[in-house]
Amino acid sequence: MQVSSTGRRDIAYQLHPFTNLHQHEAQGPLVITSGKGIYVYDDAGREYLEGLSGLWCTGLGFGEERLVEAAARQMRRLPYYHQFGSKAHDVAITLAERLIKLMPVPMSKVFFNNSGSEANETAVKIVWYYNNARGRHRKKKIVSRQRAYHGTTIAAASLTGLAASHRDFDLPLPQIRHADCPYFYRYGKPGETEEQFATRMAESLDALIQREDPDTVAAFIAEPVMGAGGVIVPPRTYFEKVQAVLKKHDVLLIADEVICGFGRTGRMFGTETFGLQPDIIVMAKQLSSGYLPISATAISETIYQALVSQSEKIGTFAHGYTYTGHPAACAVALEVLDIYEERDLVGHVRRLSPRLLDGLRAVADHPLVGDVRGVGLIAGVELVRNKAGKDAFDPPGSAGTLFLQKAQANGLILRALQDTVALCPPLIISEPELDELLRRFRKAMDETSADLAG
Repeated sequence: MQVSSTGRRDIAYQLHPFTNLHQHEAQGPLVITSGKGIYVYDDAGREYLEGLSGLWCTGLGFGEERLVEAAARQMRRLPYYHQFGSKAHDVAITLAERLIKLMPVPMSKVFFNNSGSEANETAVKIVWYYNNARGRHRKKKIVSRQRAYHGTTIAAASLTGLAASHRDFDLPLPQIRHADCPYFYRYGKPGETEEQFATRMAESLDALIQREDPDTVAAFIAEPVMGAGGVIVPPRTYFEKVQAVLKKHDVLLIADEVICGFGRTGRMFGTETFGLQPDIIVMAKQLSSGYLPISATAISETIYQALVSQSEKIGTFAHGYTYTGHPAACAVALEVLDIYEERDLVGHVRRLSPRLLDGLRAVADHPLVGDVRGVGLIAGVELVRNKAGKDAFDPPGSAGTLFLQKAQANGLILRALQDTVALCPPLIISEPELDELLRRFRKAMDETSADLAG
């Protein structure tokens, strides 16, 4: 493939995240230069249906002028101010108030960050600070799960349960543990029901906490739907049983709503969809529809009061970022929340969800398809070498990579999580646009199958 002059400049000057850098030097990037609605356009003018909302984030699609204007108005009035040393500005205050009132369970305060990784980093530090404030200096371990994704900063990458995020980065941190992944399709035993599998997962978590000593385990972090680990929807009764274990051992629950928050699962938060009662809620991505970097970490009143007493003892709560609560990002987030409400996008997701999931289940008998799973407007289709045995491809990811190439050639951008193809279209997608997404998906599936058979 011929690399354009823009692509050559990219190769010369940029270091890319989650990219095979050697292959990138040879193949170059797909350079996206504009977007409108659910479509983006490359530097040659080719159109692509953006089937993953960028990176699970652009819920309102591209070119939403209300967000552009909200940012511009704020940039003219107050383009930047910090929040250190009791400083504040009105837009951060308004957004914090709005979010606390929107929370699915009672929360007390919001701390603003710039990314999901930072929001989880903040959650980890708050958990440690909280237990020090309570005199529980040994209660510091945080349990995540295999195949979880919680970000790429030092603590967040440690929480992530994917080997590539640890390998040769000298991670994870010693305070992090990983419990079993509730991936029923892969890890359920023959004849086991979802409920029985969920019981086994909860018992395994209980055993892990007891092995570690409950007096040393501080928190459990979970995505309502595991995104980058393969769009893994929790088995029935999983969170009910897991939360009973956490309560038994006085372990906090952190809900990572970075992907699931703001309507993706058909409720405003995945916490509502799956009946969670978290002590900390982390959110990002669709908070600003990806238009500007912002994330938030919401904490309970119990945790907040411990932070107050400890900051009085030390003299400060010494955590924060230069761009905590950036005014322009807060202004955009407020406008995003207005649009979600005015257009009833949560209801729209509930109405379109069956169309997406039924459309994908219609390809379930395809020889390449092992499993179709999803909720709301997020789904995963797992490709297998052999349906009956659920045999994976060797090397892992080879079929997923081929599928992405076929999809892109058909004007559809998705993401392969090894051999699971992830779909997460913008919340604004219409029924005809969703049908077009499914048409391109099926065509890519047929072409992938033909290539593999040949």
